[in-house]
Amino acid sequence: MRTIAGELSTQTLKRLEDTLSWYGDMPPSRRSAVGLVAQAGISSFIAWFEDPRSTPWIAADVFGAAPRELLRSVSLQQTLQLIRVTVEVVEDRVKDGGEPLREAILLYSREIAFAAADVYARAAEARGLWDARLEALVVDSILSGEYDDELPSRIAALGWHGHGEVAVLVGTAPKQLDVDHVRRVARHMQADVLIGVQGNRLVLVIGRSEQLGRQPDEVGTSPAMTFMEFATQLENHFGPGHLVLGHEVPNLVDASKSAKAALAGFAVARSWRHAPRPVHADDLLPERALAGDPLARATLVHRIYRPLQAHSTELLTTLWSYLDNGRSLEATARELFVHPNTVRYRLKRVSDVIGWDATGAREALILQSALIIGSMSDHEHPTRRRPS
Repeated sequence: MRTIAGELSTQTLKRLEDTLSWYGDMPPSRRSAVGLVAQAGISSFIAWFEDPRSTPWIAADVFGAAPRELLRSVSLQQTLQLIRVTVEVVEDRVKDGGEPLREAILLYSREIAFAAADVYARAAEARGLWDARLEALVVDSILSGEYDDELPSRIAALGWHGHGEVAVLVGTAPKQLDVDHVRRVARHMQADVLIGVQGNRLVLVIGRSEQLGRQPDEVGTSPAMTFMEFATQLENHFGPGHLVLGHEVPNLVDASKSAKAALAGFAVARSWRHAPRPVHADDLLPERALAGDPLARATLVHRIYRPLQAHSTELLTTLWSYLDNGRSLEATARELFVHPNTVRYRLKRVSDVIGWDATGAREALILQSALIIGSMSDHEHPTRRRPS
């Protein structure tokens, strides 16, 4: 066997090139590494055949010759094809060696196949643990808003397929979280997720994984799901309690803004007796503002108070009066000396300008909070008169 070891190695390399297309497509350095693995396998078999009592030969002798990057470029299926070709070459060459030699080849090929599976399983397990730690680091960076130059590369290393808009969903962590199932559900909805568990909180960073701009009337297409629809589909993967969805942001780099809103909303969601599940963080703006959330205060002022103030003082005054009079059209009309239909029309204009309807109890609370905080902001920062 030792006298024909070189011949077996040469024949194996030729057979690999003739039968395996992926081997011929490899760069020369990787073909050389694969060849070293095949040669090591033949040499190890000969040494083991001389002394079958030796046991730690397989992984150390054979796969120890492979460079680390070979595991990333050669799949387990390709490795098994390599083993099969090598065994076939050896069997053809020593077919007249007797039954003990053939049994030894079968035993050795079985053990080396198991060893190859073990090597790839360990590599996959190590990669899985590394990905979990890396994902936790990325989610922590998003929640804290502490970005650095390495964050984009870390996100890319996780295989993030999301693009465009992103939103953060915060809820209670379940007793047992099936991370793989969460990812499958997200992929089915054509979304991607980053998953983080912080104490009793489960945080999902959700991003779309398909291009937007599809038209609902196109054949074979459907309108893109909203983030609230994503949250509803993922609801069952959270534990009991409130579930809060932050607002959409343009990209993953800005996800900390959505995360801060979702976390602030999650902290005060219990203050809304009949809060839906899931609930938008912006629907909890009054509670968040009362709790001292500066983002909620700024949102109320810049999305409600300032637009109304800039659009029409008449609309702002009508809204104040309507809310102060317990949302009564008649009482508001008497105070403003106008017809109730005029009040109704102005309230419709308010809804058109800011998107909130003052006739609903919950939205009326949001609007009244915005008026109070906005007027306080005007008092804190009065307009300075220019000197004459």
